[in-house]
Amino acid sequence: MLFRASASAVAAEIVSGSLSSRLLEQFAHVHGHHPGASETRSWARSLPVLAHALNDAGLGQVEVMLEYGLPLNSKRADAVLAGVHPRTGEPSYVVVELKQWSQADPEDGEPLLCRVDSYTRPVLNPIEQVRGYCDYLVCFNGTLDGHADRIAGAAFLHNATEFGIRGLYEVEQNNRGRLFSGERRGEFMDFLRSRLAPVSGAAAADVLLAGKLKPSKQLISVAAQEVRDREQFVLLDEQRVAYELVLNAVRRASESDHKEAVIVTGGPGTGKSVIALSLLGELYRRGIPALHATGSSAFTKTMRKVAGARKREVQELFKYFNSFMAADKNALDVLICDEAHRMRETSANRYTPAAHRTGKAQVEELLDAARVPVFLLDEHQVVRPGEMGTVQEIRYAAAEKGLDCRIVPLDSQFRCGGSEAYLSWVVRLLGLEPGGPVTWEPDGKVVLEVADSPRQLEEYLLARKAEGYGARMTAGYCWPWTTKFRPGQALPADVVIGDWARPWNVYGERAVAGAPPAALWATDPAGFDQVGCVYTAQGFEYDWSGVILGPDLVWREDRWVTDRTASKDPVFKRSTPDADVDRLIRNTYKVLLTRGMVGTVVFSTDAETREKLRALVPPGHRSGTVV
Repeated sequence: MLFRASASAVAAEIVSGSLSSRLLEQFAHVHGHHPGASETRSWARSLPVLAHALNDAGLGQVEVMLEYGLPLNSKRADAVLAGVHPRTGEPSYVVVELKQWSQADPEDGEPLLCRVDSYTRPVLNPIEQVRGYCDYLVCFNGTLDGHADRIAGAAFLHNATEFGIRGLYEVEQNNRGRLFSGERRGEFMDFLRSRLAPVSGAAAADVLLAGKLKPSKQLISVAAQEVRDREQFVLLDEQRVAYELVLNAVRRASESDHKEAVIVTGGPGTGKSVIALSLLGELYRRGIPALHATGSSAFTKTMRKVAGARKREVQELFKYFNSFMAADKNALDVLICDEAHRMRETSANRYTPAAHRTGKAQVEELLDAARVPVFLLDEHQVVRPGEMGTVQEIRYAAAEKGLDCRIVPLDSQFRCGGSEAYLSWVVRLLGLEPGGPVTWEPDGKVVLEVADSPRQLEEYLLARKAEGYGARMTAGYCWPWTTKFRPGQALPADVVIGDWARPWNVYGERAVAGAPPAALWATDPAGFDQVGCVYTAQGFEYDWSGVILGPDLVWREDRWVTDRTASKDPVFKRSTPDADVDRLIRNTYKVLLTRGMVGTVVFSTDAETREKLRALVPPGHRSGTVV
């Protein structure tokens, strides 16, 4: 939240000309950068409209919370109004989205998505946008637990005429999603008066802000219900746009023998796998032939076990990218390619029978397999030589086949407590974006700590486990991995740092001495006692993440130095160029550093690197203290 005051106080700030500067200052403090010109324009043009409507409605004492951050992600509602319900006397809240649009039309006849002249891509109908925000708050703010009727939502398109947005009204409206044009300002004020009494809303705002945050619905924990039963996740904004674009493409494919590809791209925690599972669940319930595929053995096996525990047919929905070498063309309606950055140049390997060696690129096989192939990817998560899943490669392959290709970028952060600041800190730290490492400035959303030893890191995570959180330790692939040992023998403690030693996660598909198989390391509570690598952590999330930077990436004077000789990863061959090894090692640590939902504690085996990390995360800038 950037600013909070009564509606009358907000109006006074606007008259004095100080509101915009206060919002700018607070935005820079919270996000670490200045807002874009379009956002500052919207504040100047839309916030006075809301303030005047509230005061004209006699609601000057209602509390207004501007740019209200949704819990556990980086989305912000334009305003949340807090007050007392005029009939019940209970706390009452109204989420308001303000749009400067003068007109908007349904996208391709589908009113859930709309086209606006100032945007190059379809956007979510504001009715559905504000309804999603309300639903999300009910899911994640304890104040509303059991009191879902206390929240309502409205989108106010104050520059629009009824004629200009008439197509948007095709979406069903309810108290959590209402739409008002500028011509219906009086009705908007009546709606506000029906939810808010003309008394102080300060106490109600305090109650909402003090509401206990529920933990995020982690992907695996609700996967079974998502696929088998009903939708579990609330998709917001561009997530919902991606979801609807795919369903629209499926409809067109069915109605007119149409084929097109959809690419959903975004960093870790932007909701790609949530979209994938939501789509698979919806298509499965509709009886539409669809499959989910990844290049990750761990993710696919986990989904088969969790989502398909009771139904063999559900298990069969989860495949690998190399499962489609012999597939008939367009045999599926939809193929959902999750973690598509892990696609390889070809599906064939040394074990592939000659009859199945088609000579086709893997991306071609996936494009051919379905009428609507969907690719969800993050180009910065390529961690193995030979992985080639990029937007450019997919677009080129689709163009060669004459296919339309829709691209939906995701930019909201749901992992790492929804902290955009933390994700930016990580990519700057690793040199994956320009500007160099910067000092960590806590934003209250995620905890970052630096440990002085692996034992200290482990003890810190054990303390978090004792508080009821899940936790995992991971490391760069810098220690040999014993994969063969006598039956009944305990896992060898391969990760040795001084007098501290722990085993890698199990290599293979069977549990060993109480340790879960590799595919379940990230989700089975017994996985804490082993150190995971990037191949078992990628695609998963857990509450607390402990990351050990090995000697393959060290800080020297003013830059990072990668030492390929320190890596024990067998995928790096002599023929792998140094530049590729450097990029893949940095990407590996980006993956490991972005698994934690609540917080991350980091340790480096290198003394100079530890000093650099301490300088970037000084004790006064941490969100806690390592025990």
